[in-house]
Amino acid sequence: MTGEVGTAGPVPTRGLRIEAHGLTQRAGARTTLLDVSLTVRPGQLVAVIGATGAGKTTLLDALAGLRPAAGGTLRYDGADPYADPAAFRSVLGYVPQDDIIHRELPLARTLRYAARLRLPAGTAPATVDDAVAGVLRTLGLTARAGAPVGQLSGGERKRASIAVELLTRPRAFFLDEPTSGLDPATAAEVVGTLRQLADAGSTVVFTTHNPADVESCDQVGCLAGAGRLAFAGAPADARRHFRAASTEQIYQRLAERPAADWAADWAAAVQADPADQAGPAGQPNPAVQPNPAVQAGRADPAGARPVGAVRQWALLTRRNLDILASSRLTLAILIGSPVAVLLMIVALFRPHAFAPATLSPSATAMILFWIAFGGFFFGLTYGLLQICTEVAILRRERFVVLRLGPYLLAKLALLLPLLAVVDAAMLVVLRATDRLPAAGLAAYGSMFGTLLLSSAAALALGLLASAAVAEPGQATLALPMLCFPQVLFSGAILPVPIMAVVGKALSYPMSNRWTFEGLGHAVDLNGRWASGASPLGPPLLASYGDTFSRAVPVDWAILAGFTIAFLGWAWLLLARRTGPPAPSRGRGLSSATAG
Repeated sequence: MTGEVGTAGPVPTRGLRIEAHGLTQRAGARTTLLDVSLTVRPGQLVAVIGATGAGKTTLLDALAGLRPAAGGTLRYDGADPYADPAAFRSVLGYVPQDDIIHRELPLARTLRYAARLRLPAGTAPATVDDAVAGVLRTLGLTARAGAPVGQLSGGERKRASIAVELLTRPRAFFLDEPTSGLDPATAAEVVGTLRQLADAGSTVVFTTHNPADVESCDQVGCLAGAGRLAFAGAPADARRHFRAASTEQIYQRLAERPAADWAADWAAAVQADPADQAGPAGQPNPAVQPNPAVQAGRADPAGARPVGAVRQWALLTRRNLDILASSRLTLAILIGSPVAVLLMIVALFRPHAFAPATLSPSATAMILFWIAFGGFFFGLTYGLLQICTEVAILRRERFVVLRLGPYLLAKLALLLPLLAVVDAAMLVVLRATDRLPAAGLAAYGSMFGTLLLSSAAALALGLLASAAVAEPGQATLALPMLCFPQVLFSGAILPVPIMAVVGKALSYPMSNRWTFEGLGHAVDLNGRWASGASPLGPPLLASYGDTFSRAVPVDWAILAGFTIAFLGWAWLLLARRTGPPAPSRGRGLSSATAG
């Protein structure tokens, strides 16, 4: 550990005593954790080791209450966190493998946003600044406060994630693979930071594949395959138990015998010498008396009213704007891509296509279609990467305090005004270059309203797709799958009345169809085709039938319905993916993470 880290030392904290009895977890028909019992005292640094897939993360999540175990009991200072998880959210810190901090912003600014979300409502700005300065000082990051998180080293970023959790001075820390991917010196710095937190009184539990991490720990838990506990105790005792000369050799010994045999050996050892072990499954250690404050639902006596939904929305909107302004390349793409597409539309079509004397029915239809598709495409692409790039951050913030409604609405609050500017610019430029007809303010107001609602529906669809995929690469692959149906079934290339039955049915859920029809009604495409000089107008009008006869407010209502439906669907996906903000005891999850 370098001399910089933790020079001021962590603020003294009263840690939690954690007692697990017979914890069992399942993923479908597969058991990922089986009858695990262990005790962690306040102020202890505990490592959980085992081969890949042994169930380390599953155990950590069960101990942290992030994914409650399907069976067994868990006690924090004698109280059941599964029964009242809200009482413990503010006293637990959890750092997953992925960074839980945005990389675009300077470190101190990112921590201020996290503090404003996590600290009680009404916390004074000076108190927020003091909290941020304190954790930066504690973790030796003061000199890097102004650096963007993306420019920090791997070890500094890991400490930055710890800093987010340290803002609320939690009594217990849980960290998943905090030294993964770090060089030995940097890994030692991170473990040294955890050692300081434990020495200050916090209970610290982390998973690791790095044998060197174990040497600084008070206790080590060894998992054999299928989530079976093979040992829990001091590192030196672990080496004696496995007859291993080093921690590295413990991994070799675990691979030499079936997991069930190691678990049976450990159960027999506990039976022979039950000192410092938890009692029978479901029974708390009689030496531990429940904390009265916890029993009363006040795990954090200093706790106060959390930040409300409106305040969360305002903070998240401001943070989103700050992130966007800090990423010049992203901002350039958001602005540059509509400009490029608009120039291509201008270059593609001749002027005066809507003039009665030079009317080109097919060109007018295609101009309106590409305007409609442009509004859809920009909305979709703006939303497609908004969620999948920050799922780890969202999952952690949701477990602590964040609500999904304000989160999704904050995305709309940032991006919809940008789309409004893009949509308005598209109409203004195309009218100025005579690619759109001369018409009154009412007609262009109708077109703008239709286009903006189309962009909102597409943005909501992009957020839905972003919530559904696991990584940004999958979102990119989904782009053509979402765009092509909107092109084929919008009714522009082939009118809806002459589509095959299946194609006609597929056109109804296409938002681009209703945008195209709304735009056509706004410019009176039926009247222009019927009265124009081109002989192609009447036949084309016959093939489109009553496509452009529907009142525009009906199209608006349909587009608004798409927006609400897509946002609601995204909310449901995120609720399932990130878990409830206050987990309740249940039958486990359909997909527990092993490893």
